[in-house]
Amino acid sequence: MTLTPEQLAAFDRDGYLIIPSALPPSTVSSLLAETSRLLSALPLDSHPLTRFRTGGETGEDHTGDDYFLASSSNISYFFEEDAFDSSSPTVLTKPVPLAVNKIGHYLHALSPPFAQLLSPDADIQAKPADVARALGFDDSRCLQSMVILKQPEIGGAVPAHQDSTFLYTDPPSAVGFWYALEDATLENGCLSFLPGSHKWSGIERRLVRKEGGGTVMVENEGAKFPRGKGYGGEEGREGEYVPGEVKAGDLVLIHGNLLHKSERNTSKKGRIIYTFHVIEGGKWHVYDERNWLQPPPEGFTKLYK
Repeated sequence: MTLTPEQLAAFDRDGYLIIPSALPPSTVSSLLAETSRLLSALPLDSHPLTRFRTGGETGEDHTGDDYFLASSSNISYFFEEDAFDSSSPTVLTKPVPLAVNKIGHYLHALSPPFAQLLSPDADIQAKPADVARALGFDDSRCLQSMVILKQPEIGGAVPAHQDSTFLYTDPPSAVGFWYALEDATLENGCLSFLPGSHKWSGIERRLVRKEGGGTVMVENEGAKFPRGKGYGGEEGREGEYVPGEVKAGDLVLIHGNLLHKSERNTSKKGRIIYTFHVIEGGKWHVYDERNWLQPPPEGFTKLYK
């Protein structure tokens, strides 16, 4: 299966596309079981208890410790900020499986069930390599992957952002593959999108490694839009965010320039998703040494063998 002309047109127009039932129930169950196994294997006694912080509206307070910066070639765990006792910051108030915000960023290489999704033999519709080809990628590379757990009652809000701010190539090329492993609803903090914002919202800033350690947001001095026609206009700036409720097994494709967000989960029902991002790996798209996430020794994972 590849994308239809109608789907490609919708993605070009809106900057996102929901593909229903991209994963069969058996694959969803396998990935949930692997998530449970990974959570049970978390080495809590030796963990630095790194919280995942999005940086808020400005992005200035983003997670950036050494544990985070080394996660491109590891399976690492990051906690919800509100999972800790306010008077004792090293004490969890929730069991570990209900306290972790995300697991990343090398699942697509180190976890066989997640790695299988990138295989040409994967028993799924909309194989990532086929989708990337349909979207026009010449040399698609998977550079990060993660399970995100929007935990019941404490799942934090994620402010409006663009993925290419964090995974920048010059010019921008990132596309997110976002798989729902559980239903994502308005109640438990589904994604919301500003349709068409990828056409007019340039990548004005990027998250980079700070000299001496950590991360910092800086002005983007490179290209702000992907190559191609139709970028940089003013049309659609007054639009409204549209919620993207999805069922387990659905796939959401997200353009790297698209503004999207999710609200806090105050419900009793969590939601688990798996996402990875693809960039162009060819010589016409530069991924530089300033980016917070640097390639593992073997390089970013090729979708085309």
